[in-house]
Amino acid sequence: MIKFEKYKLDNGLTVILHQDNNTSLVAVNMLYKVGSRNEHQDHTGFAHLFEHLMFTGTNNIPDFDIPIQEAGGENNAFTNGDITNFYNLVPADNLEIALYVEADRMINLNLNEENVQVQKKVVIEEFYETCLNQPYGDVWHHLSALSYKTHHYKWPTIGLVPEHIDQINLQETKTFYKTYYRPNNAILVVSGQFETAQLKEYIDKHFGPIKGGQENNTNLEQELEQKESRLKEVNADVPFNCLMMSFPMPHRQHPDFPTYDLISDLLGNGRSSRFYERLFKAGKSFNFIDAYISGTEDAGLFIIDAKLEKGVSFEEAEKTIWEEILRLVDEQVPSTELEKIINKNIASLVFSEMSVLNKAINLAYFESIGNALEINEQKEQYESITADDIQRVSKALFKKEHCNVLRYGKLNDA
Repeated sequence: MIKFEKYKLDNGLTVILHQDNNTSLVAVNMLYKVGSRNEHQDHTGFAHLFEHLMFTGTNNIPDFDIPIQEAGGENNAFTNGDITNFYNLVPADNLEIALYVEADRMINLNLNEENVQVQKKVVIEEFYETCLNQPYGDVWHHLSALSYKTHHYKWPTIGLVPEHIDQINLQETKTFYKTYYRPNNAILVVSGQFETAQLKEYIDKHFGPIKGGQENNTNLEQELEQKESRLKEVNADVPFNCLMMSFPMPHRQHPDFPTYDLISDLLGNGRSSRFYERLFKAGKSFNFIDAYISGTEDAGLFIIDAKLEKGVSFEEAEKTIWEEILRLVDEQVPSTELEKIINKNIASLVFSEMSVLNKAINLAYFESIGNALEINEQKEQYESITADDIQRVSKALFKKEHCNVLRYGKLNDA
C-alpha cells in the first residue's frame, strides 16, 4: 500500500506527495499530459523533440544537468504516445533544487532559433541512428501504420519521417510550449524523505506564481472494430527474418487489462513461458519470440514479436504461433501455471515499489490515466483473475480477423 496526499494548486497543477523516511533520497517527477497522440499526422515527432528542448536551459539555468549533478543527483526524461515525463533523484537535503529546476523550465524555457536548430539536428540524427540505419529499426513504423488506421498511435513517438522534425519552426515550438507545458496539464509527484509542511512551502514558492493555461481536448477519434486481417510485407536485409503480429486490445483502464497482461506473461514472459518452452527451446523455428502489450491510454495492442531461424518460412512460423495461442482459447490454464504467473507478476509490483523513483513515476502515471489511487488496486486485480477469465479474454482477443501481420526480412529467401 502506497500512502500519499494529493491536492491541486490554484493554477491547476496536481501535486502528489508520498513520504518515505526509509531512504535519504527524494524523487521529483513532473509528468506532462502530452505525447505523440497530440500531434498532427503531417507534423509528427513534435512531442519527442520538445522533450529534448526542455533541457536547453533558461536564463536562470543555462544547463539543467549541472545543478542536479552538483546536488549529487541525476535526471532524465522519456516520451511516449500519451505523456512526456521528467524525473530527478537527489539527496533529500537538496530537494528544493530539483523543484526550482522543474518550475523554472515550466515557465522560463529559453526557446530561440539556435536552440531549436541544435535539438532538431540531435533528434534527426537519433532518427537515422535508431530507425533508418539499424536492423529492424523501422519495424514499429510499419506495425503501427498496419495496426491503426484512425488513431494517432499509427505513428511511433519519434515521428513518421525525419522531414517532419526538420520542418518545425521556432514559432511552432513556442505555441507547443504554451499549449501543453502549463501547470494545469501537469502532475508533480514528490516521493521520498521530506518534511511535509516545508515541502508544501517550496511547492507554493516555485510553482504557485505560474499561471495556468487553457484546457486541452485530448479526445481523439477511436479505431473502428477491425473486421479483417491485415498483412504487410517489407523486404529488408536483416540477420533473421522478423515476424510481428498485433491484435487490438482495450485501453489501460479497462477492467480486463490485467487479464490481457497475464496472457502476454503466460505466452512470453521468461524461461517458463509457453513460447520459450514450446516454440524456442523445444522447437527449431524461432531464434527469438516474445509477447507483450502496449498499455496505452486509448485502445492498445497485444503484440507477438519473433525472429525466425534460417530456412523457416513466414507461413510456417505463423502456423506454429497460431497453434500455440489457440491453446489458451481451447484449453483452460492449469491452476498451478496461473498461480505461478500471478505470483510472479505481484512480485514484480512489490519490487517496483521499493524504489522512490519508481513510485514517483508510477503515481504520476496512474493519476494521468484516471486516479493515483489505482496504484494500490493492482495486487487485488491480478489475484482475482481466474482460468475462466484467461479463456474468455483469449477468445475475444485471438481472432483471425483481428490479426495484423508484419513480415519483415528477406521475403523470397526464407
